[in-house]
Amino acid sequence: MLTFDYVIVGAGSAGCVLASRLSEDPQVQVALIESGPADTSAFIHCPGGLAALSRLPFTQGLQATPQAALQGRTGYHPRGRVLGGSSSVNAMCYVRGQPQDYDVWAQWGNPGWAWPDVLPYFRRAEHNARFFNAWHGQNGPLQVSDLQSPNPYSRRFVQAGVQAGHLHNEDFNGEHQEGVGLYQVTQKDGERCSAARAYLTPHLQRPNLTVLTQTLVEKILFEQGIARGVQARRGQELLKLEARREVLVCAGAFESPALLMRSGLGPGAALQAQGIEVLRHLPGVGQNLHDHPDVVLVVETPWASDLFGLSPLGLWHVLQGVRQWRAHRRGRLTTNFAEAGGFIRSQAGLADPDIQLHFVVAKLVDHGRKLVTGHGYSLHVCLLQPLSRGQVRLASPDPATPPLIDPQFLSHPDDLPRLMAGVREARRILAQPALASHGREWASSRLAQSDEALARWVRSSADTIYHPVGTCKMGPDDMAVVDAQLRVHGVQGLRVVDASVMPRIVSGNTNAPTLMIAEKAADFIRHGVRP
Repeated sequence: MLTFDYVIVGAGSAGCVLASRLSEDPQVQVALIESGPADTSAFIHCPGGLAALSRLPFTQGLQATPQAALQGRTGYHPRGRVLGGSSSVNAMCYVRGQPQDYDVWAQWGNPGWAWPDVLPYFRRAEHNARFFNAWHGQNGPLQVSDLQSPNPYSRRFVQAGVQAGHLHNEDFNGEHQEGVGLYQVTQKDGERCSAARAYLTPHLQRPNLTVLTQTLVEKILFEQGIARGVQARRGQELLKLEARREVLVCAGAFESPALLMRSGLGPGAALQAQGIEVLRHLPGVGQNLHDHPDVVLVVETPWASDLFGLSPLGLWHVLQGVRQWRAHRRGRLTTNFAEAGGFIRSQAGLADPDIQLHFVVAKLVDHGRKLVTGHGYSLHVCLLQPLSRGQVRLASPDPATPPLIDPQFLSHPDDLPRLMAGVREARRILAQPALASHGREWASSRLAQSDEALARWVRSSADTIYHPVGTCKMGPDDMAVVDAQLRVHGVQGLRVVDASVMPRIVSGNTNAPTLMIAEKAADFIRHGVRP
């Protein structure tokens, strides 16, 4: 039995933050457990390596169950399985969401989570290379910067958005979110700044911090209703790690509820059907799954070799970019591909932006898994506040078996028309002079003009944009899994700290909010009420 004060399950964004902050106290022993390998690959640290990560073992390619509202398709849900988790394989966009997102969390019975409460933690986490003001910090470990070499087409997209009547926004995380612009990214000096690089790597030599990679946590161990540690497996070796103070589950919106259920916490009848002894009936575990449904408009630009593409000239540009990045950490491969975007209202009269756009400087088909020849660009259109809700269930009590993921995309009748309205507005931007003469939308979507045809195309194309949340939501109601200090209801010594605790999704990318949640949780653990 290995003994620590805190045992952290999952070295993704939240887990790296907790390991760093808790081990600041030299009197505390911290263990961080990750099922994947160390983050040593150049494909992780080179931003342009993002294009290859879906084919490398750092990404766990999970599949959803067949989606009734998406013509029975099974969607692809990639998650990072490596130190840094999904922050080591994502597109590096630094986005917090809208202040009212967090005000809603507080209004739903979670005191301490309104915008004025969480803003200091965003600022604490951040070192922004350009902004230092009431919204941004410059003393945190997470490096946030402008893109070094934005693609000319990204600037054309911003110009087209302005021509369509949208505001030009220099800072999506500033005074207001609405508008079009270039994203700031989690990069420093031409390299990805993942949660591991920001929070974990600088402190790996701390004698009170133990990091175990390639180690799968099978279940949480309890004594008289108190979490006392975890059972894990590393290769053929069975490990038991004791937690003198707390077990902290940071495995993400899919694996955190799965671990709780394997450990006897969850919907009682479902656990019994799997042969799992019920320690605590918590019906909300695995429920409330939601994500941003997303479709991608692809535009063909055969002559635009400054865009990424599969062609002899495009491959030559990539090879030149590899040499430049290796020598100077500059050039084309500092791209995050989703360089520009915006937050827009799909129709007049809405109080807030309801659609997010990501402009990608390549043709993106099937999450980048399908190679297509030639050059072009893509425009993601995602619905920021979907009303559809799904669930995560156990397929088996075997910890090596992925859970069943059922996001139930577009199952709520209001989601499809709102996403369709977003597509029409995105097309209007692409039709502006700055872009109209630079390519043509692929026929598969271009021919979908009527409401009926567009609805069919959306149902045939929509999928995740990698922002699953909500499956261990915080709150005071019967379906909540954790309280406002992220302690699991009804048991002691156990918290969940990751995107699964969000009661409602934020209006934007989820990595920065997850880092904020973990920064705030570290204060709960160090200074809050002990379980």
